Amino acid sequence: MTDLVLPWLGLVMLGLCGTAAMAAVSGDRAAGLGSLVACGAGALAALLHLLAGAPEARLAVPLGLAGRSGLLAIDGVSSLFLLLVMTIGVAASAASLDRHGPPSATAPAFPVFLAGMALTLLAGDGVTLVLGFEAMSLASFILVATDHREETVRKAALLYLGIAGLGAVCLVAALGLMGETGVGFDAIRAHPPRGVRAVAVLVLVLIGAGSKAGLAPLHVWLPPAHAAAPGHVSALMSGAMTKVALYVIVRVLFDLAGAGQPGWFGVPLIAMGLAGAVIGALRANMETDIKAVLACSTVENVGLIAIGLGLAFAARAADLPSLAGLALGAALLHAMGHGVFKGMLFLGAGSILHGAGSRLMERLGGLIRPMPYTACAMLLGAACLAGLPPSAGFAGEWLLFQSVLSGIRLGGLGVQIAICVLAGGMALATALAASAAVRLVGVALLGRPRTPRAAAATESGPPLRWAVILLGLLSLGMGLVPSLVLGLAEPALQHLSQGGMAQRAGLLTLSPHLDGPGYLPLGVALLLGFGVAVIAAVLRARAVAGHRTGPAWDCGFGAPPPWLPNGDPATQYAGGSFAQPLRRALGVALLDADETVVMPPPDDVAPARFAEHSVDPADRLLFAPAGRLRAVISGLADRMTFLTVRQSLAVLFAALVLFLVVVAVLEQA
Repeated sequence: MTDLVLPWLGLVMLGLCGTAAMAAVSGDRAAGLGSLVACGAGALAALLHLLAGAPEARLAVPLGLAGRSGLLAIDGVSSLFLLLVMTIGVAASAASLDRHGPPSATAPAFPVFLAGMALTLLAGDGVTLVLGFEAMSLASFILVATDHREETVRKAALLYLGIAGLGAVCLVAALGLMGETGVGFDAIRAHPPRGVRAVAVLVLVLIGAGSKAGLAPLHVWLPPAHAAAPGHVSALMSGAMTKVALYVIVRVLFDLAGAGQPGWFGVPLIAMGLAGAVIGALRANMETDIKAVLACSTVENVGLIAIGLGLAFAARAADLPSLAGLALGAALLHAMGHGVFKGMLFLGAGSILHGAGSRLMERLGGLIRPMPYTACAMLLGAACLAGLPPSAGFAGEWLLFQSVLSGIRLGGLGVQIAICVLAGGMALATALAASAAVRLVGVALLGRPRTPRAAAATESGPPLRWAVILLGLLSLGMGLVPSLVLGLAEPALQHLSQGGMAQRAGLLTLSPHLDGPGYLPLGVALLLGFGVAVIAAVLRARAVAGHRTGPAWDCGFGAPPPWLPNGDPATQYAGGSFAQPLRRALGVALLDADETVVMPPPDDVAPARFAEHSVDPADRLLFAPAGRLRAVISGLADRMTFLTVRQSLAVLFAALVLFLVVVAVLEQA
């Protein structure tokens, strides 16, 4: 059966290409139906291959340079990522059948997008990898530009195209440096890069594939592009395409570059991951567009996955296979979980746009009643974003934290201090992500409708509803039994790190160490269910018959008029209201977010109006000119004279960190 996997998957890719040809004539429905069938067959093939132990297989195909055949190859790593891509492809294809409006001219690009991702994952040589990667990039650009008549969409598509072009050049250069003896992966493995050439490959791959994955500071395209694309395309881009880019990083750095690379190669991944995690989570608290919030959350989660990959690389170089397997297993578990629940969230955002007429949180509210299926999916996804047990998001993040805390074995005091700083940054990122999830649910789903259109919201159609239910069930299963995912990932872990999770991931428990306590997700779920049942029983027992009315909190506003006895819904707290404390505390310092106060004329009795500007998409901290740094340094003396309590504590903390760094340096000397 395993000998037929590659021919089977080859037919799947041919079917997707044929679907694109039919979609050019028949439109969106043909693209959705054909992609649904092809992705279902691809997911089944990948699952069967993993259950069979993921044996390696190769197949020559008529692709590549003139006069030469391309090569398809499959192993545990590619099968795992292919299963994720095809599963999300099934849900996105089903959701596309619920698309409303005139036929889209970009419909043929959707199956090509899926075929490009599959070809990237199944590539057995450098040329095939580049062909698949660029087909994926070009097709996704076309899909992002579906509504190109809008100025914001056009700008987002052009920014994405520029970043994709930069990534293509860097990826081709990296594979060119590695392919001195041939473009086949076997030839590259036999003669991996060394010295300066290896460093150049590292930099080029991090730019080429890291830009597509959304690693900071190359993530600037991701929030606007994901927000501009149609809902089912955004689900595929965030849930699948970013993971394909991470697969390229794993394939090149962990596999093709060989096991002899120095451990510091993992440091750039950790640094870029930590920066992306904090910046993405903070920006998610400041955006007002639901899809932009979810896109910034993707930057945060990709950053966490990159931290796990970097730690696994350093542990493998330090000959710590147990730690390397733990960190890599945590990264793969979180990548799979994030792909599923983020796809569900983007489909839910598309359903909200269709049912409530807007993606802006200030124009939503109270959607939990008219859109129960979408609201349940968004609540489940928000629990995953916030890392609440026993969700899929908690399982991956918990295992990532365990691997980071175990990283103190990598070195002396200096490394241990760095690990503490890393753990603190991850804790900050996850706390900010939880705040963004609460803000999303509280403003968009709860409260009262802020507009008549939100009050008249309608639920999505059956195709989109079933797609959301499918991803929701998978997310629940991955949260309750994460060991099943790690079991499927075991061949990949053994191949890349020589240290798997088979003995530490039982059917019911998940343990970072053989001799330590673990995580029991089903037990946590039962305990939470019991607590909710007890609270519900107590409330029911103490409830009184009838109902009582009382004055509503007016939030500082005057008494409502007689025709609005419950107050004006527009006076509810909105996204900007919840974001204001974080904007002032962290946004100004980290993202250069600004807030201006527009004062009324002297004869105007209206209160001052606050105009809160959104964060610049380029995250101006990462590209700030040197003049700003000089201005900060020149005004440091004046600022020290008027420090607040918070600023004084920050200075003390910085001094403590500097002291520990000096101690570490002296210890090493």
